[in-house]
Amino acid sequence: MKRFFLLALAILLAFIGVGRNLPAVAEEEQHLIGQFLVATREMADPRFAESVIYMIRHDQTGAMGLVVNRPVAEGPLSDLLKALGQKSEGADETVRIHFGGPIESERLFILHSNDYAARATMFVGNGLGVSGDDDILQAIARGKGPRQKLFIFGYAGWSPGQLEGEIKTGAWFSIPAETALIFDTDAESKWNKAMAKRKFKT
Repeated sequence: MKRFFLLALAILLAFIGVGRNLPAVAEEEQHLIGQFLVATREMADPRFAESVIYMIRHDQTGAMGLVVNRPVAEGPLSDLLKALGQKSEGADETVRIHFGGPIESERLFILHSNDYAARATMFVGNGLGVSGDDDILQAIARGKGPRQKLFIFGYAGWSPGQLEGEIKTGAWFSIPAETALIFDTDAESKWNKAMAKRKFKT
């Protein structure tokens, strides 16, 4: 398992760029921010099959979200810190790395509970924050980080009007996000649980 974790790190971090500049949340057209975007069985893109995405931006410039049910590797936090060129002393926690989407797959986002905040933290909704700077990584290494967190590389993004068009074709539906589902350790069950909450229009 550790060998797989190290291999995954090598692939993800080949051109590493920790997400320092997180997008600002626009004041208008925020209707999907803080929502789950759930792929239906009609989803044609295999990259998003059975995916559950937590939306962190949706405005006139497009949309952005983080897939929360695609873990790809698990291993020591110290290995991740070393790969990022950071101090790893005392970082004995085991972390799970998630695929967040096909865009900027080398960029790290940490989706976390609101018991942590730093200068680069963006609070989205549902009492959740998104951070991606060195500060949160070192805080986690020292045991001072957020209680709940997902380590996510990459994100899903849409140009203006693109997501709305995909929703109209039936590829996606949205539901209110639930913190318990985001941080559920049984990643394989997240899509089925989200599908069970779908409300069909008559």
